[in-house]
Amino acid sequence: MKEDIKKVLILGSGALKIGEAGEFDYSGSQALKAIKEEGIQTVLINPNIATVQTSEGVADTVYFLPVTPFFVEKVIAKERPDGILLAFGGQTALNCGVALYQSGVLEKYNVRVLGTPVQAIMDTEDRELFVRKLDEIGVKTIKSEAVENAEDARRAAAELGYPVIVRAAYALGGLGSGFCDNEEELDVLVEKAFSFSSQVLVEKSLKGWKEVEYEVVRDRFDNCITVCNMENFDPLGIHTGESIVIAPSQTLTNSEYHKLRELAIWIIRHIGIVGECNVQYAFDPESEDYRVIEVNARLSRSSALASKATGYPLAFVAAKLGLGYGLFDLKNSVTKTTSAFFEPALDYVVCKIPRWDLGKFHGVARELGSSMKSVGEVMAIGRTFEEAIQKGLRMIGQGMHGFVENKELVITDIDKALHEPTDTRIFVISKAFRAGYTVDQIHELTKIDRWFLQKLYGIMCTSKELHKLTIDNGQLAIKKEYRNPDNCQSSIVNCSLLRKAKRQGFSDFQIARAFDLEGNIEKGMMQVRQFRKEHGIVPVVKQIDTLAAEYPAQTIGFQLKRRMPCSNFCVRAPNSRLMPLCGFMPPISRSRLSRSSCRAGRTI
Repeated sequence: MKEDIKKVLILGSGALKIGEAGEFDYSGSQALKAIKEEGIQTVLINPNIATVQTSEGVADTVYFLPVTPFFVEKVIAKERPDGILLAFGGQTALNCGVALYQSGVLEKYNVRVLGTPVQAIMDTEDRELFVRKLDEIGVKTIKSEAVENAEDARRAAAELGYPVIVRAAYALGGLGSGFCDNEEELDVLVEKAFSFSSQVLVEKSLKGWKEVEYEVVRDRFDNCITVCNMENFDPLGIHTGESIVIAPSQTLTNSEYHKLRELAIWIIRHIGIVGECNVQYAFDPESEDYRVIEVNARLSRSSALASKATGYPLAFVAAKLGLGYGLFDLKNSVTKTTSAFFEPALDYVVCKIPRWDLGKFHGVARELGSSMKSVGEVMAIGRTFEEAIQKGLRMIGQGMHGFVENKELVITDIDKALHEPTDTRIFVISKAFRAGYTVDQIHELTKIDRWFLQKLYGIMCTSKELHKLTIDNGQLAIKKEYRNPDNCQSSIVNCSLLRKAKRQGFSDFQIARAFDLEGNIEKGMMQVRQFRKEHGIVPVVKQIDTLAAEYPAQTIGFQLKRRMPCSNFCVRAPNSRLMPLCGFMPPISRSRLSRSSCRAGRTI
């Protein structure tokens, strides 16, 4: 098919805004790279000059015009492209592409839609069509009704029973969505939703269920793979762009993981998506019941996260598949030896944490819900969930140093702060543990999985133990107030707790603050660092291998070695990419029980 294509038009996302930001710049840039590699001329429409894809040399021709049907038609009439890519510019590009298809512009100029057919896009974007499509294969969706006026919305909500959630069709970032407990709240939200779309979905609320995502790739020969699965730290009810996301999933059992994986493959095949798609589930861990929330037949923020987390270039591969290639035709860009048909296997944990700037805006509610308010996000990689989340919390730029050892938040009602999530929710959990709340109590108020809360509680326990210690004359010793006067034993302790703290992602700053070395924090940090180095508690740079050493990786990388004063040693694949870690493995993800536990970089 690619032999017939000489010129391709790519629709960008336009202006960067909340809900539609840098992830589409990344996707579009990767697509342009993939197309140019084939010797095909590329034409880009994107009015945003502050993007990578509009930089000189990325596309052959760039039109700084709004991504609207009027302007895109003018460009098509002038450039006469053979094909058009719609899935790399977010919701803006999709809506524009659908409008061009329905108006007959694409047919008029004989422009072929590459990758996912427009009908498949409409089947996923139109809520009524979407539900009907999945009903054909017996896949469960949330009980819902698509409406086109406020009166029908009230009737649908009454039939479904409150609480309900209102969603606008063809919208991104949860625009116009929210939860309603009564008709009064419904009227307000419906009016808002209709300002974004002519169609509104009223659906039964499953607030409190888990939210799980799968990134799935399919070629035109019906070959499918799942590139990455992720789960939200927060339960359903908080937009995935507002939630902490962990990859791969840590709390699913093997049967749960494979059940949802199989469903995702059924869905992408039935809808007929060619390229990449994102399947979002609501999952009840108590009964293994599920509902499909939505299917995104395009590159999304989750796709960008999955690409970075696994090293699998989703946008690049999706563009190639749009040209007619099969997964078996493409080489894995990491291993250089295996095909793109191999699913990545992660032996590390990736944590995505949103960044908010709500304090800069007057009158903006700090509560989190189904509408996206975050302005960015960070991604942290670690051997354990604890290490990854502490790294991420240090990076979000909110003046925090991790899960613990931060400036105390002033919270008058902890119960309310836990039940009604805000942008400081993770730190409210920390304060709750300090106040004596148990894992079960916090779970009941937040519905966050106990596994995550137990891990956070472990960080808190380590912090409490560190507060009992200090560095005295170059030795790790118990503080005077914690010594047992009846015990004649020395106050000097071994460094096992400090080693544990570093495995859990504690920085030297956090440890120095716990040791009460804040008189001169810089000096305190250097004391901690010097002590660590003297006792062999040092960082290690390990290699990321997306196939976890099941196959040799050919990507060029540095060979940095680590030797700890213990019996541990590292096994790793040669020439893989590198990742700074503490040098310790997380528990094997239960979603990967079928794979060997002997992986690259695993400490054994």
